[in-house]
Amino acid sequence: MKGLAKRIIPCLDVKDGLTVKGTNFVNLRSVGNPVELGKAYSDAGADELVYLDITASSDGRKTFTDVVTRVAREINIPFTVGGGINDISDVERLLGAGADKVSVNSAALRCPGLIDEIARRYGSQVCVCAIDAKYEDGKWICYLNGGRVPTGRDLYAWAKEAESRGAGEILFTSMNHDGVKTGYANDALACLSDSLGIPVIASGGAGKMEHFRDAFVFGKADAALAASVFHFGEISIYGLKCYLYDEGVNVRL
Repeated sequence: MKGLAKRIIPCLDVKDGLTVKGTNFVNLRSVGNPVELGKAYSDAGADELVYLDITASSDGRKTFTDVVTRVAREINIPFTVGGGINDISDVERLLGAGADKVSVNSAALRCPGLIDEIARRYGSQVCVCAIDAKYEDGKWICYLNGGRVPTGRDLYAWAKEAESRGAGEILFTSMNHDGVKTGYANDALACLSDSLGIPVIASGGAGKMEHFRDAFVFGKADAALAASVFHFGEISIYGLKCYLYDEGVNVRL
């Protein structure tokens, strides 16, 4: 096995201080304390974590920043935070609270210069460009605001621009696959991986262990992110890594 180890990344959506999960971006239900859950994933062998603040009000921001501070105290693996990051002061606040990376999505689409600014000030390794895209009429279209507003922007063109502006990673969520557990969007992932020189994180669609393998083997992804299969105990991180290792995928055990 050659090359960098593939990463397994649990994703925790945080609303009002609790971890929640939905399907196709709606129908949210609570799945527990984000700090305790993060620590459990860290102890279980997750390579990284992603925390997304899905309450974008100012009250939600304060709650979320507190969560980030508590997470940083409890875990010893890198974690990325995103949601409601609109300018460099938000980035400063979250890195100051202990986050290793920030994930920008809607704000970067509206104001692409934000990526340049983050990369210039903190380095490309801190800037993850998250892209929510939906396959419609034969092409992948980027969406804003948690998958509610179509932009008309092409997935591949935007990912390429984000890379050129200094993004260190692309986190691609297929809205068609999100939460439905039928596998990742491997064709789109492979196209992204082939056209970019930065890591691509697969998101949306994990339902069984084979889906992770396929994202790495066929989708050529550098990391795979999932939520509900981990939150609801359907797949254990250690079991998944053992399976991937047996399938010839380079993972850290």
